[in-house]
Amino acid sequence: MSLDKLAGEIEAMAKAEAKAVTDEAATEAKQIAKEAEKTVSSYREEAIANATRMCDQIAVESIAAARQRNQKTLLVARRAELDATWEEVLSRAASPSMKGRNDVLKSLLAQASDEAPSGMILKPVKIDRDFLAKNSSGFEMGDEVDGLGGFVLEDANGSVLMDYRFEGRLSDAWDDRLGEVSSILFGE
Repeated sequence: MSLDKLAGEIEAMAKAEAKAVTDEAATEAKQIAKEAEKTVSSYREEAIANATRMCDQIAVESIAAARQRNQKTLLVARRAELDATWEEVLSRAASPSMKGRNDVLKSLLAQASDEAPSGMILKPVKIDRDFLAKNSSGFEMGDEVDGLGGFVLEDANGSVLMDYRFEGRLSDAWDDRLGEVSSILFGE
C-alpha cells in the first residue's frame, strides 16, 4: 500500500469520524435545545401563574382596603351626624321657649319632692329661676348653678347634692336611646 493510499484512507476515516462526531453533536445540540425550550416553557408558565396569583391577591387586597376606607368614611360621617344631632338636642333644651319646658320642670320638682330629704336647698339654673321660685314649695331657694335647665338640690352643709339638671337627664336618655336614634337617622 502506498503512502498516498494510506493517507487517503486515514483522511477518509478522519472525515467519517469527524462527520459522526459532528452528527452526534448536532443531535445532542437539538436534544439540549428541546430540553431548554421545555425548561424555559415551564419557567414561563410558572412565572405567569405566580404573576396571576399575585395579581389576584393584590386585587382582593385592594378591594378589601377600598371597602375598609368606605366603611371608615361612613362611620365618620355617621358620627358627625350623631354629634350634630346631639348638639341640636342640647341647643333646643337650652332654649327658654322649649316646648313642654314647664311640664318637665314640674315633673322634676315632683320627683325631687319624693326623693329628697327635708331641708334641701334648691339651686336653679338661671333660665328656670322664675318658674322654680313660683312652683318649688317645700324647698328653700339658693344660688344659681350652670346648666341647660333644671336645678340641683343641696343640703345645708353642701355634702349632699342631687342633680335634676337637663344635661344629665338628656345624656342618660341619649345613651339609652342611641340605637333608636341611629335607626331613625340612618334607617338601620
